[in-house]
Amino acid sequence: MTNHYQISRRTPTPEEYKALCTAVDWADYMNLEVAEASLQQSVFAVVAQLGEEIVGMGRIVGDGKIYFYIQDIAVAPEHQGKGVGSMIMDEITEFLKENAPEKAFIGLFASQGRETFYRRYGLHNHDGMTGMFGVMHRREIK
Repeated sequence: MTNHYQISRRTPTPEEYKALCTAVDWADYMNLEVAEASLQQSVFAVVAQLGEEIVGMGRIVGDGKIYFYIQDIAVAPEHQGKGVGSMIMDEITEFLKENAPEKAFIGLFASQGRETFYRRYGLHNHDGMTGMFGVMHRREIK
């Protein structure tokens, strides 16, 4: 039996977003109470479906002109390893090729061990640049 995944260029609903974040064990690290407002600020987003079931997502945040950050690439565990992540990234890459102007900065924080996957899409470390981030915790950046 062949699985027929489909990609739709749309933002996941808050419920779909929360369900996928929970499925990939992100819920403990994210403030899902503000998910709806965050999703509304997306520059671009896609969802992956198998029939009516939402099995993956990905989005771009940023200013849509100079800065584009690839975020929330998530595939439900039972659908990982079946090409869904590649379908999501292919669609995101196509959007960037169509819409990001010359010299736009494309960024991504990859989970450890996933670097090779994202290198296929032109994302890699650059000499002289260090990726850094903090997380807001009790009104302090940590």
